[in-house]
Formats: sequence, structure tokens, C-alpha cells
Amino acid sequence: MTDAEIVMYSTGWCGFCQRARALLNRTGLAFRDIDIEQDPALRAAMVARSGQRSVPQIFIGSRHVGGFDELLALERAGELDTSLR
Repeated sequence: MTDAEIVMYSTGWCGFCQRARALLNRTGLAFRDIDIEQDPALRAAMVARSGQRSVPQIFIGSRHVGGFDELLALERAGELDTSLR
């Protein structure tokens, strides 16, 4: 059971987004995937929250993880599960 929600802002065509989804699915972690492609308001919310314009932008609770590379680094360091508590 996790306390922190994983949220990923993404698009359908982004290769790094696809890799992040695959990693989260492979680890069995539930996450909310917010597709910003068709909704400028969602994109603006992502930029306001992260300060970044690129996707994916991943959050664990209120913590901004960053993109796929940072998510992968957390997973490889064995810190992804502990970040959820």
C-alpha cells in the first residue's frame, strides 16, 4: 500500500512517456496518467506545477521527480518504492 500518488503528465506520442509507463507498469505501481496533448489547460497546469514544458513530468505526491531518466534512476537505486511512503 502506498501513501503518495504517482502522477505523470504525458502525451501519447512521446517515447520517454511510453518508457515511463512501461517502467511503472512493470513495477506494478499504480499511477495517474494525465494526457496534456489536447488540453492547453492541462499543459499549463503541468508547467505551473513543474516549471518544465517537456514530457513526461512525474510527481510522487508533492515531490517533482522529473522525467523518465530520473524515474529510472530512482528505480535502479531501489528508491522508487521508498519514495512512495
